Amino acid sequence: MASIARRNLLEDLPRFLVAQAGIMFAVSLVTLQTGIQNGFTESSSQIIDQSKADIWVSSANMVHLGLSIPLLLERRNQAAAVAGVNRAEALIIQGSIWRDADDRLASVTVVGFQPEGQLFTPWDMIQGHVSSLSTPYTVIVDQASLTALDAQEIGDAGIVGALPARITGITSGTKSLVLGNLLFTSLDSAVAYGSSPLSPKLPCGYATNRVDCQRIEGGFPPKPRALATTDEINFVLVQAKPGEDLALLKQRLDQALPSTRAYTRLEMADLNQTYWQERSGIGFVLGLGAVVGVIVGVVVVGQILYASISEHLKEFGTLKAMGASNWVIYAVIGEQALWMAILGYLPGMVLCYGVAVWASSTQGILILITPISAVGVLGITIGMCLGASLFAIQRVTRVDPAIVFKG
Repeated sequence: MASIARRNLLEDLPRFLVAQAGIMFAVSLVTLQTGIQNGFTESSSQIIDQSKADIWVSSANMVHLGLSIPLLLERRNQAAAVAGVNRAEALIIQGSIWRDADDRLASVTVVGFQPEGQLFTPWDMIQGHVSSLSTPYTVIVDQASLTALDAQEIGDAGIVGALPARITGITSGTKSLVLGNLLFTSLDSAVAYGSSPLSPKLPCGYATNRVDCQRIEGGFPPKPRALATTDEINFVLVQAKPGEDLALLKQRLDQALPSTRAYTRLEMADLNQTYWQERSGIGFVLGLGAVVGVIVGVVVVGQILYASISEHLKEFGTLKAMGASNWVIYAVIGEQALWMAILGYLPGMVLCYGVAVWASSTQGILILITPISAVGVLGITIGMCLGASLFAIQRVTRVDPAIVFKG
């Protein structure tokens, strides 16, 4: 029976290739949509996952990383004094605007942290060092953000607010689908950027594509002032002492820090992922795209199998006349569907992996294709093709064996 299935499948090669193209499209659409959804979800909590903090303290009404009421820097000092806390560090995550030498704008998210700290640092550094951020108005960016910032290498610069921002380090894989282009900088530089007003024009005239970071209207830019307890931050990162019960420590932090709420790192990541998956509607849109891919695949495969069966009705009638049961006929059609599923899945998955690698390296977009998701898509593809074969099976079950003797 296997020879019958393969012969029927390959007899009309152009039609077979059209069917495989349809399955490849469905596989690619489902894989990329789910990959983008998984990548988007992981990207939404990437900063949290990469931190070494046991507990994150935020405002009590925080919605997600980019939407929360600022805290005072004083909260860091208060957290450090709570029993069971080994270390507390401040973190700033705030949206801003980057301006290049041609006065073009780019949306960025400034991530301010303590370069000498231990609970947060940029990951996957490929050029430069975190210690370079001890120099005022220096930033570390992702290589996928360089084009958007009109930059090419370390030493290039732009303007954030009315202050210079010189690139001293480059990372890989830190660009966020949620927060966009990240500018990692020191805490004091982040506070200075946040309090610097956006000027309607560049602070000084630039004649080249490379911003002179030493020039600013009125002379050299002033060094960031020493931070005060009244300066605004967004989060306090807490490291617990060894063996400390995190649930009890969270309670003590909630009591000691007014208008705040403490989350473990896993709770914080889950809160952000849940928001972007469920409350933002993005998960629904991406899931809808995957459903459309399955529908397209079912329609294409169903049409191809139905046409193939219609052209071979006499062969199936002969099998029935020879005493073959319906289950034998179903096995032939099912095998055709399985061959179509496998031969469409393999090149489709290879294509998706290629797209994922390209998107990550050039666009900084994470398309997450895991072994589990790949197996899941294979199951969907097989189910899709077997489901489509039901249309053809219905046609065969009504075949009269006497058709063999008709002209």
